[in-house]
Amino acid sequence: MGEKIAITANQPETTRHPIRGLVHREDAQIVVVDTPGLHKPRTLLGERLNEMVKDTYADVDLIGFTVPADEKIGPGDRWILENLRKVVPDTPIVGIVTKLDKASKDQVGAQLLALHELLGGESEVVPVSAQDGTQVDVLLDVITSLLPEGPKFYPDDHVTDEETEKRISELIREAALSGLKDELPHSVAVEVDEIYDDEGRTTIHAIIYLEREGQKAIIQGRDGRRLGRIIHNSRLEINRLLGRNVYLDLRLKVLKNWQSDPKSLGRLGF
Repeated sequence: MGEKIAITANQPETTRHPIRGLVHREDAQIVVVDTPGLHKPRTLLGERLNEMVKDTYADVDLIGFTVPADEKIGPGDRWILENLRKVVPDTPIVGIVTKLDKASKDQVGAQLLALHELLGGESEVVPVSAQDGTQVDVLLDVITSLLPEGPKFYPDDHVTDEETEKRISELIREAALSGLKDELPHSVAVEVDEIYDDEGRTTIHAIIYLEREGQKAIIQGRDGRRLGRIIHNSRLEINRLLGRNVYLDLRLKVLKNWQSDPKSLGRLGF
């Protein structure tokens, strides 16, 4: 898209809802959809994310199956492909080998062959590096060639259909996830409570929800330093998003076992 649309983190299951970004070309408008990953659910949230993914797959015209160049294809990749084929057996798949900048030519060549073999002879396979932009234009050409003709869905100045509030809450969650380990990242949810302008400054009140009281101390850190860092880092990203300076008021609340509670999941938009 040319700008940041989806948050990233080192933990699995970072993406929690489908995110649409728009690529505008002279010959096409490509709607790229980032979804939560298919996984074996351990909570009600996980089950709902899987259903969300399956519903999203039913609406797309093409699926990009990505594997990094520097990691061998394993049972998890095969499990995902197997489940993809069950959900949308007729949707074409393009293979994408990512992180060319992190692998040798021999590694890349071996991965291309392995992915081609995994997906089957008819699937296109394209190597790319998002870091330095290598072959991204080639990937877009391949995607365009595989998409059906249809009407343009969005104006040319749109880069996403994400609501601003949702993008702000995701930026806060991204900052909160940084450096967290084990199960805690899955327990973090963020809700924007209020946004208003006053005397030339935008004020945002938001809440980080956790599942247990003891998790608050981890997020706060020693002498409140981690929470201060979360506020600082997310505020910088929100400033860039909105194009103006903001004041961020961030509070911590416990929503007990929210990942498995239907009422709490509904409140948080799941």
